Amino acid sequence: MIRCLTIGLAIALLLAPSLAAADDETRPGGAATSKGPRNRSAFSNPSGNMSFERQLDFKVGDGVFRKLWVAAPASTRSSDGLGPLFNARACQACHLKDGRGRPPAAGETPASLLFALGSADGKPDPVYGGQLQTFGIQGHAAEASLQIEYQPLPVTLADGETITLRRPVYHFSDFAYGAIDTATRFSPRIAPPMIGVGLLELILEADILARADPDDRDNDGIRGITRKVWSAAEQREMLGRFGWKNGAATIADQTANAFFNDMGLSTDLHRDGFGDCTPAQAACRSAPHGVEAADDVEVPRKLFDLTVFYARNLAVPTRENSRAADVQRGQKLFGGIGCAACHVPRQVTGSHPDRPELSNQVIWPYTDLLLHDMGDDLADGGKDGRLWRTPPLWGLGLTKRVNDHEFMLHDGRADGILEAILWHGGEAAAARQRVIGLSKPDRAALLSFLNSL
Repeated sequence: MIRCLTIGLAIALLLAPSLAAADDETRPGGAATSKGPRNRSAFSNPSGNMSFERQLDFKVGDGVFRKLWVAAPASTRSSDGLGPLFNARACQACHLKDGRGRPPAAGETPASLLFALGSADGKPDPVYGGQLQTFGIQGHAAEASLQIEYQPLPVTLADGETITLRRPVYHFSDFAYGAIDTATRFSPRIAPPMIGVGLLELILEADILARADPDDRDNDGIRGITRKVWSAAEQREMLGRFGWKNGAATIADQTANAFFNDMGLSTDLHRDGFGDCTPAQAACRSAPHGVEAADDVEVPRKLFDLTVFYARNLAVPTRENSRAADVQRGQKLFGGIGCAACHVPRQVTGSHPDRPELSNQVIWPYTDLLLHDMGDDLADGGKDGRLWRTPPLWGLGLTKRVNDHEFMLHDGRADGILEAILWHGGEAAAARQRVIGLSKPDRAALLSFLNSL
């Protein structure tokens, strides 16, 4: 009997580390959490459980992600076809070091801040299409110029400290292809961090749907709405989960959209070599394209698949100081304030035969992947303007270290975590007021927790 108990205890002790590791929040990506240090390259590491052979594909995909595309025709095969109108020459130009984009500095042409175009009912502009392109190859004028001014908006906290928020006002000029439609709205979009997107892609659709509460049946003031979108990659309607408005269902869809709209590059999923140019932009449509004969697109399938593989496997960094007393106190405040109602801490990924690194992982992304009403202050004027996807918070505290800035929210208006919280409205208005009412030590503890992610 004693021998059986001893064997049982030994087995339990052997199993305990693995069981603990499965729910270990210090490794927010589960076994796929990055093995790299939390330094300036912390967002650029592969899934921590990836085999050496697959790491070679990851590195080649990294090369495609960094590739600078050029106008066609060019001697550099599989690198030409840029534009003719575009926002960036490389994926990395928007996702700086695989992290967060930023608004342009004074006098700078925006690259990682884009503007979606559309009427209130979602129709693209008849001349300028679905996205404003602020660069053009030689002989093709950029669609428009932009200047940003910021209006101060002071917010006084309960302890008397005043935080001055910045409300952006956009001024567009020099429209090169005629007048823009009076019904067109401009919707700013900052490039979000890339880490962990492959894990988010494998969260079971049923788990996301289970958290949706569009009619607020539980009367907690938090709704959560899903959006169905067409997936060109899967050729069927699916749950949207990527982009600020959940406009893409898969990473392949999101990648193809970026090649097409941001760089004017064709793929198997969007085969027009002129990108977002409309019939009203005849010169753009008739310009030379960089089509590869083998694939009849500018981004051959192999390069496209390597880019998607790279994006899927950008690993989430480890947590920092997660067991410190102020961090743990801040985590309790985070839940008590109500932030975790949308920024859901824990999720579980499903299984996919081609993605062993990402399958069956307990992860801590702090998102429900749902759309929420964030109030008038953050509304962008477009269709469903008040609705925004809950962004994941993992890696939040590394923004300054990786990207040399802390501009947050969909348009980069918030300079730091506290400002981002103070812009919350709509369903998050009550939680915002609780943050305003915190004592200075409690507010510091909350920020210590968020910076530990």
